Parts: sequence; C-alpha cells; structure tokens
Amino acid sequence: MLYNWGPHYIVPTGVIKSYSGNVLLREEFDEELLHKQIDERGLSGSIVRVSNSWFYRKKNSEIWTKIGESNDIRRNFPVRWDTTHLENGQYEIIGFMQAFVDSVKLDEVTLANGEYEKWYKAISVKKHLEKRVIGEQNIVEVTIEN
Repeated sequence: MLYNWGPHYIVPTGVIKSYSGNVLLREEFDEELLHKQIDERGLSGSIVRVSNSWFYRKKNSEIWTKIGESNDIRRNFPVRWDTTHLENGQYEIIGFMQAFVDSVKLDEVTLANGEYEKWYKAISVKKHLEKRVIGEQNIVEVTIEN
C-alpha cells in the first residue's frame, strides 16, 4: 500500500492566479504517513534527513531546470524562485521530496571458537549501516505573468 506522505505543495496565497518576480515555494509532508510507508517496506531505522528539490519547465517541454533544494523541515522546505527572466505562459513546477533512512543490520553472529558450547565464549557481530532513500513527487501547474 502506498501512503501519500508528501510532498504537498503550499500555495503562497489562496487568491494567487499567476506568479511574477520572486516567489517562495514551500511544501510539507506527513511524517506519520512516511513512517507507515517505511515500516511497510521493511526499512526499520531512523529518518536522518528529508530534502525537497524544486524544478520547473515550460508546459509540454521535456527539460526540467533545477530551481533549488531545501532541507529546512521547520519552514516547509522554502526555496525562492525568480521568474523575472521567464517568458509569460504556463509552467509546471515539481517538488521532489526524499527521505533518507539509516538502519543498522546484523550480518552474522558467531561464537569465538565457532562451536556451540554450554558456556558461551565471546560473541562477534558484523554490522553495517544501510542507507535507503524513499522519494515522492508533486507536480503543479502555474502561470507566469511578468
């Protein structure tokens, strides 16, 4: 099952119909749903970072251009987008959010002498750190009017 944990685009204001000049792009995510998706995928561990990258393209274009990236969860991943150099028209912006999960995995457990004994000797454990990334995206259509 997929959980829609984010990103969720935050519109700068309810009445804005077009963008002009410098615009603050922000997105939020649902940490509880992210944890559910991590658990369902069997990725036990801790979320060490959440990052949101922003891209734009002219509508029906194939090329995305990076606007910026933010790791600032408290301020909803803000990135400023200067639209003054863009032609007027329809554009798409995409927020691509990634959650980085670290977990320690045990590879093997062995007795020091390699045998099972009534009185255990020292145990050696091989550990390694697994790094996993879960990503989601959100595309929003906007109008540029400079």
